[in-house]
Amino acid sequence: MNAVAGGGSFIAFPALLFTGVPAVAANATNTVAMWTGLSFSGGAFRHHLKVQRKVLATLAGASIVGGALGALLLLRTPSHTFLRILPWLMLSATLMFIFGPRLTRSTQPQIMHAPSTRAIVAAALFQLMVAIYGGYFGGGMGFVILTMLTAFGMADIHEMNALKIVLSSATNGLAVVVFIVKHAVYWPQATVMICGAALGGYFGAHYSLQMPRVWIRRFVIAAGIGMTTYFFVRAR
Repeated sequence: MNAVAGGGSFIAFPALLFTGVPAVAANATNTVAMWTGLSFSGGAFRHHLKVQRKVLATLAGASIVGGALGALLLLRTPSHTFLRILPWLMLSATLMFIFGPRLTRSTQPQIMHAPSTRAIVAAALFQLMVAIYGGYFGGGMGFVILTMLTAFGMADIHEMNALKIVLSSATNGLAVVVFIVKHAVYWPQATVMICGAALGGYFGAHYSLQMPRVWIRRFVIAAGIGMTTYFFVRAR
């Protein structure tokens, strides 16, 4: 799921909870495992990364800073707050991804071809907030990044996935270091999940490139609806 559209944490995180791992440790362990999968899926999309360097550097920098802040926040506060607001965040992201192309169809893409300073700063600020969330909880972060890229004028799902993987890897990379240093990872579960994430990331990325783009987009929308419904039910 992460290789195609994101949302893998919505399976992995509850699985950790079901095995008795505390919520904060489950977040940390899930982040470490999913980051491995992102690393293995990145190679398949490297030729689709066509964003200008200044845009990539700005967004990656915001991701690194936000990921570190979110990881530190997680280790100091309970995670139930994000679990309560998550359904509303995912509902907004799903609707934005569905209707985003219609909202941007009549305008020129701002990030891909003619990035203005205002557009880059706006995208960086949005990505900083997403990265803080990603370092704190992470579930659906890739999906929200895809939503942001849609709103800023990107339309090619493979190019969006390539940039999403870079930004997600930057966000979780420093967060992984924080979690390991703070001894917040349950390594027996993490080891098993790392193996699964590596296999899923590698094969999922390569197979997703062979699928028609409309299928992948429909899969993203279906995943978003499923995530939103699950967390609304869970929050009741």
